Amino acid sequence: MGKYVSAAEAVKVVKSGDRVYVQAAAATPTILTKALAERASELKNVEICHLHTEGEAPYTNPELKDSFHVNSFFIGGNVRHTLTVGNGSYTPVFLSELPLLFRNGVVKLDVTFIQVSPPDIHGYCSLGVSVEASVAAIENSKIVIAQVNKNMPRTFGDGILHVSEIDYLVETDIAIYAHEVSPFTKEEEKIGEYIASLIDNKSTLQMGIGSIPNAALSKLTNHKDLGLHTEMFSDGVIDLIEKDVINCNYKGTLRGRALATFLIGSQRLYDFVDDNPFIEMKESSMVNDTARIRKNNRMVAINSAIEVDVTGQVCADSIGSRMYSGVGGQMDFIRGASLSKGGKAIIALPSVTRRGESRIVPYLKQGAGVVTTRSHVHYIITENGIADLYGKSLKQRVKEMVKIAHPNHQEAIDKSYHEMIKCNA
Repeated sequence: MGKYVSAAEAVKVVKSGDRVYVQAAAATPTILTKALAERASELKNVEICHLHTEGEAPYTNPELKDSFHVNSFFIGGNVRHTLTVGNGSYTPVFLSELPLLFRNGVVKLDVTFIQVSPPDIHGYCSLGVSVEASVAAIENSKIVIAQVNKNMPRTFGDGILHVSEIDYLVETDIAIYAHEVSPFTKEEEKIGEYIASLIDNKSTLQMGIGSIPNAALSKLTNHKDLGLHTEMFSDGVIDLIEKDVINCNYKGTLRGRALATFLIGSQRLYDFVDDNPFIEMKESSMVNDTARIRKNNRMVAINSAIEVDVTGQVCADSIGSRMYSGVGGQMDFIRGASLSKGGKAIIALPSVTRRGESRIVPYLKQGAGVVTTRSHVHYIITENGIADLYGKSLKQRVKEMVKIAHPNHQEAIDKSYHEMIKCNA
């Protein structure tokens, strides 16, 4: 049976040289990570590993580099600086495979920090809004410490665990990290319209966080019988579920249930998923499994990118050689959608950066990573239109891509590409 202690007392179990896994996204147990950071003077060479996390991360302070090293499986804004100042590193991994790194002993864990709902009358807690690789981490850690929060929604699926599986419980009462829905720009609204035009009735959707997915969802109110099988979702799906537009009745995987591995949104989203059996939170090894994704007919994967070249190579994890985010689950879903009967693999992005630089480019920046290859993508969408690349030659792709670039950049992009290849495409 787990026991209740203070955060300071719980994290005393962490020793120099240990590797600690921290639950991701809106469920980040920041009370525990803060308490661990306060022990910096007592510790050496502790590795703290995680996917994208929310909130402050005091252990990333470069002044604590002798005590803590950050190993990111997906790089969030609160830890991005560690890769440039030297107290952090990035491990590329598909989100579908991260649990296997723990189960196969490739990445051995000593301690896992999680955040859970209070135990019910039977002693069961819920991992709530973030399951991802946490189940595998719990199963393969020597010690599990849980931040118990009455504000954590109770969700169904793989994230149900008994208090006997937890070594230390730390009672807290703090808000779950929330992202409010931002108004759409006119460019995002146009991209959303283009995405929606490609979605048929009875399709199953995957989308990420942000204004573009929400803009696309806002255009689907007249669709029928849509499904949801996605790495994560946000507020944009709520109205569609309540209007029976998303009912998951024609899915090939877990029919009748919306499937995700983590959630980030507003308090409205967290209230909606609390104790809601329509929502199933599963481990990323299942949600992001290409073999399961492809079982959904008309699977539509909607993802974004930092830049895309005119042949369809997608850079989504770095700005040149500077790591920015990570591989995540993009390829899991792009491939799954590509193999699905009637499926569509979509990359959607504004045509220019905030500085006016083109995101449709003749060639990727030096050192840029290719997350999704030119052979995987079906459609690239900007506010200027849809580039249909599937089955197209390189010459045909260039014409498709140039037309969706910003008009101010189209001529220069086309010229630069053809000067580079000397007509050898």
